[in-house]
Amino acid sequence: MSAAVLTMCGVGLSDADVGAASAVLLRAGLAPQPCTWLEADRACDIRCAAVDLQVLDVLRAALPSKRDLCLQLLAQRSKRLFLADMDATIVNVECLDELAAECGVGAQVEQITTRAMNGTLDFAAALHARVALLAAAGASVDSVQRVLRERVRLNPGARTLLATLHRRGVRTVLVSGGFDVFVEPVARTLGFNEWRCNRFEVVGERICGVMAPIVGSEAKLAAFHEHCKALSIAPTQAVAVGDGANDIPMLAAAGLGVAWRAKAAVQAVVPCRVDHGPLSTILHFLGVPRGEWQMGSSDSEVLA
Repeated sequence: MSAAVLTMCGVGLSDADVGAASAVLLRAGLAPQPCTWLEADRACDIRCAAVDLQVLDVLRAALPSKRDLCLQLLAQRSKRLFLADMDATIVNVECLDELAAECGVGAQVEQITTRAMNGTLDFAAALHARVALLAAAGASVDSVQRVLRERVRLNPGARTLLATLHRRGVRTVLVSGGFDVFVEPVARTLGFNEWRCNRFEVVGERICGVMAPIVGSEAKLAAFHEHCKALSIAPTQAVAVGDGANDIPMLAAAGLGVAWRAKAAVQAVVPCRVDHGPLSTILHFLGVPRGEWQMGSSDSEVLA
């Protein structure tokens, strides 16, 4: 068996939590070792004999609520590549839904988005349908700017996560099924090394369609493999985070795939989840103790 590590994160994490988790690991035959604290009262590691992902469901039932868990091979914990979805992952909203609300067609567009992100509607078809509604409603470059100023915010921990990854020499890539007018400001704010996304067809100042090619699940997976090849690394040396069905192939391919506040379809197939803590929880999953974090240039969640 290969050595593994269970990471537990949550406000008020206690010795009682550690004891309960160790007992579950012991019953599963995983030989838990004494814990190592990554951050006092918030995050700890318990090394064990192997990865048994079924244990995570038992742990979630045995521990208090609001605990984020990750179980992975110890030898594969160090990463050189980070890929992230943007909408409802790095930022707080689905940007198209917010643009639709700004233009008066929010309910119609949000319904299509929900089906696409839960995997019950083809992503490309959903994208064209949503943009057609936006075009008919008169969406423009000006309305995009209002949404960016008033509605789009970075999720908690995003600045610290990216600043720390950059300090550690990790290449960061934003791969989004959203659009460049939203993605580029977010990517530049956080200093992503690269970003890939869809593009609006714009005539004058009016949004009128989607330019080919479509960035969906296949394009996200292709970007993942391209960057692994460019860095000459194995997929096990990459970490990816996302929330929707179009992120599943990318999350499954990465050495560590993290489901962030994810839809049910994602939670069903991605065992490592952040349901409660900030995005910086991922740093604990990577074994970076709190004292080694590089705090973001500002705690503000506003794009600036």
